[in-house]
Amino acid sequence: MIRNIRVITAASFAAMLFLGIGSALIGAAARDIGLTPEQIGFMLAVQNVGFGVAVAATGALSDTHPKARLLLFGSLVLGAAFLAFYAWPGFLLNLLVMAFIGVGTGVYEGVTDALLFDLHTARAGFIININHLFVTLGSATIALYLLFLASQWRMAVIQAGAAVLLLAAFFARVHLPVRPGHQPGLREKLGIVARSRLIAVLFIGTIVAVGGEGTTIGVLTTYLAQTRGLSALHANIGLVIFLLGIAAGRLLIGVLARPHRIRRLLLALFALSSLALTLYFVVDFGPFIWPATLLAGLSVSALLPLILAYAGLAFPHMAGTVMGAVKIAIPVGGILTALLLSALTALASFETALLAMPAGLFLGLLLLAWLSRTQPASAGCVPIPGQQAS
Repeated sequence: MIRNIRVITAASFAAMLFLGIGSALIGAAARDIGLTPEQIGFMLAVQNVGFGVAVAATGALSDTHPKARLLLFGSLVLGAAFLAFYAWPGFLLNLLVMAFIGVGTGVYEGVTDALLFDLHTARAGFIININHLFVTLGSATIALYLLFLASQWRMAVIQAGAAVLLLAAFFARVHLPVRPGHQPGLREKLGIVARSRLIAVLFIGTIVAVGGEGTTIGVLTTYLAQTRGLSALHANIGLVIFLLGIAAGRLLIGVLARPHRIRRLLLALFALSSLALTLYFVVDFGPFIWPATLLAGLSVSALLPLILAYAGLAFPHMAGTVMGAVKIAIPVGGILTALLLSALTALASFETALLAMPAGLFLGLLLLAWLSRTQPASAGCVPIPGQQAS
């Protein structure tokens, strides 16, 4: 049996790499598959439903069941779904396969952070930042892979499926005991989640953070080409620079993310990201567009990982349940922000709609500042050990 903490941590990072590949698969391969915009929308919606259900279920289960077994299940589902994706023609059949890709990636999202929280509680902020860095690397990997091998996208997905099944074989040999200590019943956990102002604020913060990061990634090349007049090549370079900013920010801020600093770091990042994205979408930086793009990526980079670390540290005896509840906001944020962007573009203009993202981040700042005034926490971050968060 495998018990080495470093090896298990590396396997968690690998799982999140494949989560990034699965999340970006439709965006990277849709043109080569021949999907229409409506079909892309259905694919993403079904994937988000599978993802959200799996995150909520496995997040709660991870507090009371062996996390390695949950990751084994997620790996088998995701590996099989990758291998089956467009192995046969037919949109409806592959729509079902995409739902299982959402389930598999949702298991990874719901369990890996809770697993790493158990293994590295004292360094949770840093480790969870690195864990989510691998999601970014996975998204970039599939995009770059298909950029050079567009005609062989199916082979790329088969290779990913085979690698995930190897990861399943690894998790089958991992043995980690369930974390000791009193575990509230499911009804009690749901009551705590429903009553907590902290969880409510972090849920909304996750929605706006996903909007600020994920939606910006989705529209960045269009913004640079349509609004700033860059060529398609330079717009794609801008997207790569933005992703590099996210990667660098998660490394840098992860180093600074000690438990007693997380709330203050979140306040600073919400303030910085709302200002940076406002300036980025309003000001024509001309030859300085690349440094501005890098700064925009840096500003939104660590919001989601720090929110998740904060949630786990505030409820250490039910970290999986709480992080799972907060993570439901990830697909919700992606859907709501995309719908809001479309509506504002139709009612006003694309340039006006872009300002919804920094406005949402400013709302996150106000809510977290309000929480800090009404619910002070030990050392500015989490409750004193043994004290229940509310």
